[in-house]
Amino acid sequence: MYDDHISFFNPGGLPEGITVEQLKRPHQSYLRNPLIAEVFYLVGYIEQYGRGTVRMVEWMKEADLPEPEYKEELGGFSVYFYKDIYTEDNLRKIELNGRQIKAVMYLKEKKKIANREYQELCNISERTATRDLSELVKREIFKQVGTTGKGTNYILKTSQRRQR
Repeated sequence: MYDDHISFFNPGGLPEGITVEQLKRPHQSYLRNPLIAEVFYLVGYIEQYGRGTVRMVEWMKEADLPEPEYKEELGGFSVYFYKDIYTEDNLRKIELNGRQIKAVMYLKEKKKIANREYQELCNISERTATRDLSELVKREIFKQVGTTGKGTNYILKTSQRRQR
């Protein structure tokens, strides 16, 4: 366990014929120990073989957290669960530009930003700032507070689940 994530490791790699990417969508299950799997199925701990990794992806998305990261490493298999969707690595994965990543990091600390602040933070024109901020709103990373002008600020968007 770490401050920003938890990871689990199992010795031995993935079964032959299955890739890390296949784990994120429905896939064939390869049972290493069919007797243990059958017992878990009969007592209700397993609903369907080959569905657990897909369900983990779904649950993390529902919680507005990054997808689990599956890796074959060190002669085994690991899964990483991250607690913050707004990490630099995750923001790069969703293809935000460097300025937008800088704005998200700024908001994590300062809680809000205006267009003018963003222009100064990144040394960019008003037009570029407006375009970047609009894209962050469109992608549901930022929420615009206020309609237009000097009273408009941007905050990190939180999910309905977190607002309850």
